[in-house]
Amino acid sequence: MKLEVRRRVFPRFPAVAARLLGPAGGKLAGLVRANRLFALALGAGGFLRLLAMIGYPGVLWFPGDSFVYLGAALRLRPDLSKTTGYSFFLRALEPFHSLILVGLVQHLMGLAIAVMVYALLRRAGVSLRWSALATLPILLDGFEIELEHMVMAETLFTFLVMVAVTLLLWPERPSWLAGLVAGLLTGYAIIVRTEGLPLPVLLVGFLLVRRKGWRPVLTTAAGCALPVIAYAAWFHSYTGEYALTRSDGFYLWGRVSSFADCAQIKPPASEQKFCLTTPPADRQPPGNIIWHAPQVHKLKGGPVSAANNRLLRDFDIRAIEAQPVGYAHAVADGIVMAVDPRRHPYPSAGTVSHYYFHLKPQVVPANRAWIPGGTAAHDAWAYGHASPSRVIEPFAVAIGGYQRVFFTYGPLYGAIMLAGLGGLVRFRRRPGRLVRIERRRRGATMLPWTTAVVLLVFPVAAADFDYRYMLPALPFACLAAGLALVRQPARDAGEPPSGALPAAVRATEAQPEFS
Repeated sequence: MKLEVRRRVFPRFPAVAARLLGPAGGKLAGLVRANRLFALALGAGGFLRLLAMIGYPGVLWFPGDSFVYLGAALRLRPDLSKTTGYSFFLRALEPFHSLILVGLVQHLMGLAIAVMVYALLRRAGVSLRWSALATLPILLDGFEIELEHMVMAETLFTFLVMVAVTLLLWPERPSWLAGLVAGLLTGYAIIVRTEGLPLPVLLVGFLLVRRKGWRPVLTTAAGCALPVIAYAAWFHSYTGEYALTRSDGFYLWGRVSSFADCAQIKPPASEQKFCLTTPPADRQPPGNIIWHAPQVHKLKGGPVSAANNRLLRDFDIRAIEAQPVGYAHAVADGIVMAVDPRRHPYPSAGTVSHYYFHLKPQVVPANRAWIPGGTAAHDAWAYGHASPSRVIEPFAVAIGGYQRVFFTYGPLYGAIMLAGLGGLVRFRRRPGRLVRIERRRRGATMLPWTTAVVLLVFPVAAADFDYRYMLPALPFACLAAGLALVRQPARDAGEPPSGALPAAVRATEAQPEFS
């Protein structure tokens, strides 16, 4: 009966997918069709994204960042405050002159991320039910859907990193070509979002620890380096400096502003202008103060000039060295906010408001240019050939109401992160002995879990906590949590070897049908 229902609901999906994508598409379609729960979740995720596209034809805008990306796409050039790798993606879609297409492609990326998580879990032997449940936060989180609808880099970044992780986890021993492609994608992800800078260490470290061979190690490292080196050379051609941005000192100053005490830091005279006289407890959040503090905005040449960025960076390092506990406490406070059951107006109510669907069209400034050569409104019209912001009721009401109720609440986010840790270690207690922590022999969880942790912690450590920064880490945390459910083979003393286990138990450890 169940098989007959599936045939009726998805009668032609495998054939159509195979025709469009070849054998890989047919296999993927079969993998989806075999699990009605995942098929329903994927369909629901697609429906919600369609609702967002109908309710908000085009895209949503995050003031400042979105206008930099779009302006750099129309007039390719590096930006001093942020990398513009995302602008290359926008440039590739520019000939179609459709902001609707930008939103559609990003929504498809969101769905593809969930499919990759599901496929990796099934290949690892996770049950149909748990594999589907692990994708629900990715498919159904209202803030994920809203972020996919914005002209922002996070969706592309997450997609690129997930493809890279999939290429390294899918085969038992990745080929040199898989390593090269994974590295190139990761390198591109870094110039899309510099929060990805630690990722090459994770990928190469995973290959080394899991002994996957020296060829994929070398090609992965080379692949990661090539896009970054190329972008740094491009940046040099405009600024005379080999770097990705000139803003690392500026953003890190915001981070240390939450605890910096110049009486302890004792900076040289050239850096004393960065000191704050307000007590730390009364200061604005770092993500807000950097846009208003005269200590940085009244600098001659601005905070992102080469000289001022260098001075700011030196001050930041002195602050962290003088107050390491204060720095650790500030970072920990940001992580705690990620798992808080309440959503705070942090770093400011204005920032948080941009992460919600609203019922009024956004105003794109017509009197300011973020990239020389055109105002934000001019760029939006030149790119999309349509009004840059539209709202269609009642569809906007439906997706906006959904988002305010259905998202990954802080405690659930924390539980998913902790569940992934269970795939790396386990707690065991034996008769007459204390509980001890042991490393699990299966290391597939290591890469996605450490990726999730780094993507959550690194932005907080380098700038400040922001609810938007939680979302790129979520798919990797879900993948790690699912992989933690893979059965651990028993080889400890006193336990029978795997060959001596009953056939029914050995069957649960066999490779899944759709591997």
